[in-house]
Amino acid sequence: MQRATKIVATIGPASSDVDTLTRMIRAGVDVVRLNFSHGKAQDHIDRATLVRQVAASCGREVAIMADLQGPKIRVGKFEHGKIQLHNGAKFILDAACELGNERHVGLDYKELPRDLKVADVLLLNDGLIVLVVDKVVGSQIHTTVRSGGELSNNKGINRQGGGLSARALTAKDMEDIKTAMSFQADYIAVSFPKNATDMIMARQLANIAGEEYQHKPLMIAKIERAEAIPALQEILDASDGIMVARGDLAVEVGNPAVPALQKRMIRMARASNKLTITATQMMESMIVNAVPTRAEVSDVANAVLDGTDAVMTSAETASGKYPVETVEAMAAICIEAEKSEDFRLDADFLNVTFTRIDQSIAYGALFTAYHLRVKAIAALTESGSTALWMSRHNIDIPIFAMTPSIGTQRKASLYRNVSTLELAQSTDREVVLKAAQDLLLAKGVVQKGDMIVVTWGEPMGQVGGTNALKIMKIGEH
Repeated sequence: MQRATKIVATIGPASSDVDTLTRMIRAGVDVVRLNFSHGKAQDHIDRATLVRQVAASCGREVAIMADLQGPKIRVGKFEHGKIQLHNGAKFILDAACELGNERHVGLDYKELPRDLKVADVLLLNDGLIVLVVDKVVGSQIHTTVRSGGELSNNKGINRQGGGLSARALTAKDMEDIKTAMSFQADYIAVSFPKNATDMIMARQLANIAGEEYQHKPLMIAKIERAEAIPALQEILDASDGIMVARGDLAVEVGNPAVPALQKRMIRMARASNKLTITATQMMESMIVNAVPTRAEVSDVANAVLDGTDAVMTSAETASGKYPVETVEAMAAICIEAEKSEDFRLDADFLNVTFTRIDQSIAYGALFTAYHLRVKAIAALTESGSTALWMSRHNIDIPIFAMTPSIGTQRKASLYRNVSTLELAQSTDREVVLKAAQDLLLAKGVVQKGDMIVVTWGEPMGQVGGTNALKIMKIGEH
């Protein structure tokens, strides 16, 4: 069975050698994530080069996603690396402090005192430590420890309910976008966007940086701020997809709110013809264990049943002990979950409206394929748009994006239920249609006598404008 749900894997020290990365890609990695919160620019350039080389040796096109750090708001460093905070103790966050101790600590984000007022609740280290603001005096935030614990260097700070004013794009992010464009990253993930403006600015910067390479990446908005939730539709409209980034989001809105938000975000993205990635702690225990917990299995399966395009690993494959086993386990869970899906395509189309010819062809192909029970859908495409529209609806028939563009192959590797195949273009329709049939036969997707649905644009050989649909029997031209 072809796996519909894609796997995004973060690579790092545990997965940056040729052997491990080869095994991970063969196990099912579709997109490699480079986390710009760690490492130097050259580290990411070297890893991107390695990904391209290993993917080529595996005979696959794998997308690269550059994930920007964003304005991660953190405490500074401690004199001895860490301290212990006790319930009821007084503790000061001081933007002017150099080295911290049991009484106070510095701040990487110097503007934090301006954003806070008395009784605000601060959540440190992913919510494990809770501080309540007593007063703000100049550069100092005086707090009382409500829930204590160990606090070490550079741990993150969130304000319960959101509302911090830090911009989504930092000076570092702007430099990192240039680095990502130097190796033509297929996707840019923007951390902590609050509105459409953040995404529009990131896209403009990426397009300018990519101009000399004639490359435009697709933009993913990481939904991890409370303010992003009411602005979700405008963020979707300004992006190519979203990441359900459950870590910081859960800290700001509370853990119980996240599962329902996840379902809502995926539903809204699919309705807007956008992509979704579900991320954070999906296989967390596999950082140290060779098998996932049953709760993690259920978490991945539920994301699949929600309709996510992809599920993502973080530390599990970047620094964990079992990066290959994590990908293998995730792939197996996706396949099992997809077997139980209920396909009701007709219901999907009841309220669909469209005005574009290419979009109507995409929907027509799905409807025809579903009712004729064809073996495959072949979208002959330059940009990949037709395959993307088809992938927004659950169908148990594989979709093949057949394109001469390597960039389109890589980008489409994130689309749910879409496989990519390289197919040379020609202005001769019959030559291309026969080549498409021969390629599906050679790959073992179809046999002689099977029916397929094919879409393409007339005249052949131009970008955009899918306007033709044909039902074909393999072996007949």
